[in-house]
Amino acid sequence: MKSLLAIILFTGLCSLFPQELRIMKSDLIPLPDSILVYKPKQASFDKKYPLVILLHGWHQNYKYWDEVTRGLQQYSDKYDFVIACPDGLSDSWYVDSPVNPEWKLESFYIQEMIPKLIIDYNIDKKNIFICGLSMGGHGAMYLFLKHQDIFKSAGSMSGTLDITAFPNTKSMLNAFGKIEDNPDNWNRNSCYYLLDSLKGNNKEIIFDCGTEDFLYHVNKRFYEKCLDLKIKATFISQPGIHRIGYWQKTFQNHFRFFNRLTQTEIK
Repeated sequence: MKSLLAIILFTGLCSLFPQELRIMKSDLIPLPDSILVYKPKQASFDKKYPLVILLHGWHQNYKYWDEVTRGLQQYSDKYDFVIACPDGLSDSWYVDSPVNPEWKLESFYIQEMIPKLIIDYNIDKKNIFICGLSMGGHGAMYLFLKHQDIFKSAGSMSGTLDITAFPNTKSMLNAFGKIEDNPDNWNRNSCYYLLDSLKGNNKEIIFDCGTEDFLYHVNKRFYEKCLDLKIKATFISQPGIHRIGYWQKTFQNHFRFFNRLTQTEIK
């Protein structure tokens, strides 16, 4: 009877409160991180759910995704996914900074945040995805390439898929230092150079960029390398600039892609 009551209460709470703001403190980052979690409204106590982690762009925050999607809850309900939107703390680039030891966002996500989400939201560990836009596109692809044992796939919208192409960008200088002083800091954190680690792997990725976007040449070059390495990559090249209107148009492509992958097993 008690077990049945617990299930009823859990289901009722999920229906009433499908969204939850989590605040996590950690010694790995200088500030607490806010994580907005969306759960399917009809979440079941005894079912495991795929997880999609969404990483925002430079100088945005965890709230931005609701604006991009015109309501992110609809995607959680439609695809039966748990969706987590952590805060990238403005301009962290989602890495363990080689020049600022206080900023270890990669370690925080991998060692603390994701394990916590898996336990608290009954996540299916075989179906964890990560996606982002702009700086978050870099972060999503970077974390996927570094931790292929955790993520099934990654998506990037208008992502900075080769940070070495922008060595004078102030926020990157803060994260990686000057490229002339230590080019390895940049190369080993660049998705373009990490892409070799996916060679021979059956995992699939998706990324897109508008043809008028200042990052288009970087994405096109990334795709050409995918072809050279025979990586299973879906690249969507379409008209658009580096603005929210473009991301609103292309966002759904990534969820359709992830939804298809939940129905396949990577061998």
